[in-house]
Amino acid sequence: MSACAPFPTLRPEERADLLPLLAAATRPLADVVADFFARFPRERRLRVGGALCFLLEDKKMLHPTGRLIAFAILHQSYSPQTVNPYVPILLNAACDETSGKSERAFVQLLLTSSSGNNNNEILNQSAVDYLNGPVSASQALLPREQLEKQYCSNGVQSQPQISSFKSASVRSAIPDPDVPQSCANSSEYKSASDDRGSALAGLLQAKSGGRLGPQWIRPTPPRLPILDGELQWLNPDNNHELLWDYSMCADTSRGAAIRDLIARALKGPLAPAQQEQVILELTKDPKLVYYCGMTPQKLPDLVEHNPLIAVEVLSKLINSPDISGYFDGLVHMEMSLHSMEVVNRLTTAVELPTEFVHQYITNCIKSCQTIKDKYMQNRLVRLVCVFLQSLIRNKIINDVSLSAVQDLFIEVQAFCIEFSRIREAAGLFRLLKSLE
Repeated sequence: MSACAPFPTLRPEERADLLPLLAAATRPLADVVADFFARFPRERRLRVGGALCFLLEDKKMLHPTGRLIAFAILHQSYSPQTVNPYVPILLNAACDETSGKSERAFVQLLLTSSSGNNNNEILNQSAVDYLNGPVSASQALLPREQLEKQYCSNGVQSQPQISSFKSASVRSAIPDPDVPQSCANSSEYKSASDDRGSALAGLLQAKSGGRLGPQWIRPTPPRLPILDGELQWLNPDNNHELLWDYSMCADTSRGAAIRDLIARALKGPLAPAQQEQVILELTKDPKLVYYCGMTPQKLPDLVEHNPLIAVEVLSKLINSPDISGYFDGLVHMEMSLHSMEVVNRLTTAVELPTEFVHQYITNCIKSCQTIKDKYMQNRLVRLVCVFLQSLIRNKIINDVSLSAVQDLFIEVQAFCIEFSRIREAAGLFRLLKSLE
């Protein structure tokens, strides 16, 4: 960080310590500098010094006494054995013909008497005493070449290095052209010292380092074309879903008899003794249902050939993560006496999801409406009506206050009116009216 670079934002406690020092016009300069050293450790002085350089850029920011205090702090911040980074700024201030003679003489005294006793005499005075004393009036101003000669041997540049970024920026403090420079420090403006302090605190609080820079556009560079044989950068998608193999490390001999009987049940009806054996084995060990080779795709065949075994298998799979697939298989299979028997038995054996029951009833009604054969239609309507009466009597659907059930009741009533010529449909309609 150079002395002329944009200073970092000062901390609130740093601003609170710095501004009272600049306002201590009646205190000896040596005491103010000593107070500065006590409040700001060495690692924080360069940052505070950058803030002082910013305040010194415009002659209207600080009172003349405050400018002298700032120059004294910058000069005394570094010992004579070390290179002072603020020497270029002090040289420019000492040779600035637009500044008052008192200020130029003060800075030249600091530069020329750094190794003599006059330096102590200057710092023992206050800023007010110096401005009102005869020293500044009688001081002879030296040319710039003579002042630079003292510091060229130390490798100090006479001109501060200003970056191109700083040159393109605009200062956040712009002088008012209607206020002449001679009025900035007159007694007419001394009553506004509180406003001056608050304005300085706001400027030091700005995060732009006292300057407003342009927004540099940094477009994304275009990608070069991919050459033949050149490797391309790949970003593979690693969001893989883990699938657990339940048959891993399992006893393959377990449930072999049940697996064989289930395979036969998918192809045709089992004998009563075989059905009892399957039900007995599943009752003794419900986990055998996971090893019998049953899948949602095979469920319609099991329902049509052996509905009792299908009820037993589904009741054991009710807590399985794949149970929704079995319910979908029941809903979308062709409506028949056996499928309605399975659903009816399941409603009394386990607690079925309400959505599944409602969807199954809706599909039953649609099946009756879409069938073309009148004989098969009448037969299926009778089966559906008996099935619905059983659900109502078993209180599977009986809370007509619920909106979802109420919509289902309206759909079933419309179904009964459509097939009112069938006795079972008329009986179902009367049963529905009695529930209202």
